[in-house]
Amino acid sequence: MNTSLVGLVVGMALGFAGWFGGFGAFLVVAALGAVGFVAGRLVDQGIGLREFLDPDERNRR
Repeated sequence: MNTSLVGLVVGMALGFAGWFGGFGAFLVVAALGAVGFVAGRLVDQGIGLREFLDPDERNRR
């Protein structure tokens, strides 16, 4: 799935959440999307949360 299509899907999800659920639902969907993005990056890169938050952690071992 290319980046443009992912952006389209995310924008549509946020739009529906904002329209049907109000601003609070919009914020919840945006926050959960950010958490999903971080989790996806962790899985793609095969690293742990500590290494993701502190890139120098890999060099200390």
